[in-house]
Amino acid sequence: MSGIWAWHGSVEEDRAMECDEVMVTVRITAAERTLLRRLAQGHHSDLSEVVADGLLDVIPTLQSPADAYRLLAALAAPAPCALTVWLPTPLADLLVPGAARVAQVTGVRIGSASAMLGATLRLWLTQDPNRLAANLSVMHAGRPAALAAA
Repeated sequence: MSGIWAWHGSVEEDRAMECDEVMVTVRITAAERTLLRRLAQGHHSDLSEVVADGLLDVIPTLQSPADAYRLLAALAAPAPCALTVWLPTPLADLLVPGAARVAQVTGVRIGSASAMLGATLRLWLTQDPNRLAANLSVMHAGRPAALAAA
């Protein structure tokens, strides 16, 4: 049997193949993409790590109705560039309750995890770039040197 779709494994093998990360594609502007790249380079990180840090920074603020509406405003603005990132599964799982909280507060349902991540990322990137860099420095302060070089 030829082809990549031939699979003869068991359910246990399938479970063992489950990923610890989830691939998500978001829509952002070219300026936002440039800022993300600069932040990643400045902190010896990859884009996915910086996006994860941004998500961790924004998700707790969604308890505030004002921040939930700001997140919706970030989602409404045009974003012509696609960016694909990898998030740890437990972190990606926070997108669902985050979107539910926004819907509860605003009455507006965000249709996908990708849209929720994109809005969260764009809201995070509205901060002053120097503040973002400083916050990343604090978040990465305890990181082992081997990870900083990766």
